[in-house]
Amino acid sequence: MAEAARPTEIPEVRLKDLSVQVSPVEVIGRIVLAERREVTRRSDGSRRPLLSGLLSDGTASVRFTWWDPPREGIERGTVVRAVGAEVREFRGRPEVSFTWRTRVGPASPAELPRIDADSIPFQTVRSLAPAMEGFRIELRLLRVASRTVTVGEERRVLFEGLAADRTGTIAFTSWSDFGLRAGESVRIAGAYVRRFRDRPQLVLDERATVLRIEGSDLPAADQLLAAPPRTIARVEDEGGGESISVEGIVVALLPPSGLVYRCPICQRSVKNGLCRVHGAVEGQADLRARIVLDDGTGALTVNAGRADTERLSGISLEEARRRLQERPDASLIEEEILERLLGRRYRVRGQGRRDDFGVTVQPESIEPVDVDLEARAEELSRRLGEDRP
Repeated sequence: MAEAARPTEIPEVRLKDLSVQVSPVEVIGRIVLAERREVTRRSDGSRRPLLSGLLSDGTASVRFTWWDPPREGIERGTVVRAVGAEVREFRGRPEVSFTWRTRVGPASPAELPRIDADSIPFQTVRSLAPAMEGFRIELRLLRVASRTVTVGEERRVLFEGLAADRTGTIAFTSWSDFGLRAGESVRIAGAYVRRFRDRPQLVLDERATVLRIEGSDLPAADQLLAAPPRTIARVEDEGGGESISVEGIVVALLPPSGLVYRCPICQRSVKNGLCRVHGAVEGQADLRARIVLDDGTGALTVNAGRADTERLSGISLEEARRRLQERPDASLIEEEILERLLGRRYRVRGQGRRDDFGVTVQPESIEPVDVDLEARAEELSRRLGEDRP
């Protein structure tokens, strides 16, 4: 990538000031996302390389297309200066195109515009979407934990957890040690959003700034975690969530439930002594219940582990194994667990994920809910009376 020349007749603009009325322009920005592919020329059918993604200078993030990019590839985070970039409109928003006339070269991060944090647009958790950058946000940290990962040949410590404001919760990952502590209120600028397991995730790296907020009006962590249950229909519409709460009645169990066997390496279910990843293994006995919970607006699956299954059903793993020796039919244990749970009402809190089969919750807590039948009957009678002409 050669050093870009800077003709004086081409104006340098910030990305927030891009306009299709002013083109070509000179821009400087950091590549946030980049995807390389090839397109077919209409003229002769030949293939032409194209790099597309998002470019940010801290004032805004815009789409870019780069025709015939360097063969060595461009990494995310690279800062470039483009002289003679064309400004076009895509779905009502400006984007830049690097053509054969555009001279693109490396630039220093120090050349990016200095932005006052207060001038960066303010966002809430609900408004965040993948690929967003150039915003500030105020959050309450709910959970923070560290773990070590391998990046290439380097071992790095990252910090991950859960944060929230009044509009919702979001998972975060920090590649820098900002000394984050659960319960703190923080103002974050310079982070970006990526899609992880089909959900937005907030990512902090060395470009981000974190400021502790004293006297914040954000609710306390226990209040945010104890938010009232949402309807299952709403959870489905939102695609799950990092910390959701629902309440409903057990209407079924999905297989495999009851006494199951897991691969000792990956913990996946083993069937006939075979793990779909590691082949023939000696499965380890476990107890689980894949509970179908229904609240009248929809249904979802709750993957209850051994501890919750034992507590809710009153059947221990040891007892299940003993019964299996007496009567070698694992379906009988599943049927008994269902009999003990069916029709009972539970409040579930945990992480929800939506796929082609609906929403599945990995529970942090499952608690029985006592139903006042007389009060429910009175409420139903009152509603029926209000509906009469």
